[in-house]
Amino acid sequence: MKRITAKEVEQKLDNGEKLNIIDVREVGEVATGKIPLAINIPLGLVEFKKQDLDKNEKYIIVCRSGGRSAQAVAFLESYGYNVTNMDGGMLAWEGELEF
Repeated sequence: MKRITAKEVEQKLDNGEKLNIIDVREVGEVATGKIPLAINIPLGLVEFKKQDLDKNEKYIIVCRSGGRSAQAVAFLESYGYNVTNMDGGMLAWEGELEF
């Protein structure tokens, strides 16, 4: 499983890189703040939304602490998606939040 730190994600965003970030937390959790431009697909819906993702794109998967995102990464990898788990999840995120 590919991994990236929250700080590395923040630096990439600060450098203007276009990132595809998927937040797999529940809607109520995301309402407390998410990484700007992240798309919310709750873990339970990833199976049904995977066809909306482009296998030619790279995705960074985020949750609260890294556990649910690891599950999503394992699932999506099994279908051939290029996905990376953000270690520590939003608990490790020190960057800007979008509400």
